[in-house]
Amino acid sequence: MVKVGIFGANGKMGREIIANLEGSGAVLAGAYERDPASIADLKDAVKTSLKELFSSCDVVIDFSVAAASLELINYARTNPKALVIGTTGLGDQGENLINLASNSMPILQATNMSLGVAVLNKLSKLASKALEDFDIEISEMHHRRKVDSPSGTALTLATSVAQARNLDLNKVRVSGRDGQVGARSKDEIAVMSLRGGDIVGRHTVGFYNDGEFIELNHTATSRATFAKGAIKAAIWLANKEPKRYSIDDCLGL
Repeated sequence: MVKVGIFGANGKMGREIIANLEGSGAVLAGAYERDPASIADLKDAVKTSLKELFSSCDVVIDFSVAAASLELINYARTNPKALVIGTTGLGDQGENLINLASNSMPILQATNMSLGVAVLNKLSKLASKALEDFDIEISEMHHRRKVDSPSGTALTLATSVAQARNLDLNKVRVSGRDGQVGARSKDEIAVMSLRGGDIVGRHTVGFYNDGEFIELNHTATSRATFAKGAIKAAIWLANKEPKRYSIDDCLGL
């Protein structure tokens, strides 16, 4: 059994991962929150420091917030441990930290842990390259409490379709249109966000041309999808060599 530690154990995803560990091939060995009282129900698994958390497990799964995740990765740089990072909104600083830390430990970072989204990403790359004259528009919908926008998954999809056309996403991305903005440019890739209710997640990558269009959709109806994917990734990663891995590596895509 792979011993798993959860960083951000009282968050929605932390709790979801814990609820899905039974029968997975992994066991909860450590749980960490800034306020240990918030996870008192987890009893012996509660750890009051990162040192305790790291010493208790084979791999740490992180679904927290960006600032906390950066602290975790920084700590791991001098205390290597296999890390599965599902936190989004890490920015360039997070990317750089992950790359540095992966020299001394295995790290799998993904903006979305679902198999369906991994396949959506692959299909989007293929469509982007094959349909080179089609306009690309990406939309995402999430619950009202999501703090980052666009979603990390939407940005991953946008990066993939841009790279398939040898485009720099930073130069072609549009994240809003208002007023007399003029006609759409050929290489423009829009990434638009909607927020409301308790929507777990919906992503659409559309390819639009005169007379026809294709839309690729993925809808998550339960957070258990992401929890099961993260657990699978943790089990797979636990004994890997130091390197930065992707969810595609884990799923063999």
